[in-house]
Amino acid sequence: MKELQVDQIETPLGAVTIVCDDGRLCALSFEDCVERMQPALRRRYGPLRLTGAANPHGFSERLRAYFDGDLAAIDAIPVDTGGTPFQQEVWAALRAIPAGSTLSYGALAARLGRPSASRAVGAANGQNPIAIVVPCHRLVGADSSLVKYGGGLERKAWLLRHEGARP
Repeated sequence: MKELQVDQIETPLGAVTIVCDDGRLCALSFEDCVERMQPALRRRYGPLRLTGAANPHGFSERLRAYFDGDLAAIDAIPVDTGGTPFQQEVWAALRAIPAGSTLSYGALAARLGRPSASRAVGAANGQNPIAIVVPCHRLVGADSSLVKYGGGLERKAWLLRHEGARP
């Protein structure tokens, strides 16, 4: 049985649950979205046990620092997203979008050398297991509109304002 470390922290957007495996962040979800996270972890790892851990690998503290205004605090958190090779490529590209910036789904697809794959980028973005740290909230519609966010558009708007990407 796989054992994963789990912690929960309070944020301005509500409680956030983080899950770690072997010193890497493998899941991060808002409390009201956790019911989607647990089945995904079971599909990925099989039988598992979630063990409470205060500030595993310093990740909880880095997230608090991000919410306190140190936007770079989460940049160096090592992640293990799992997923298909294409999803991993999309998620790595998301981490390259700097705080304070946004990119359209189509622009990210073009960066990946797949200019006609904006829908596939959107699908991969929607399966991102590590919200905030893999910043799927930085993707916007072709007209810069806020579209699709698993944690809700209000949270997406808050995150983008927090990072200085929106007024």
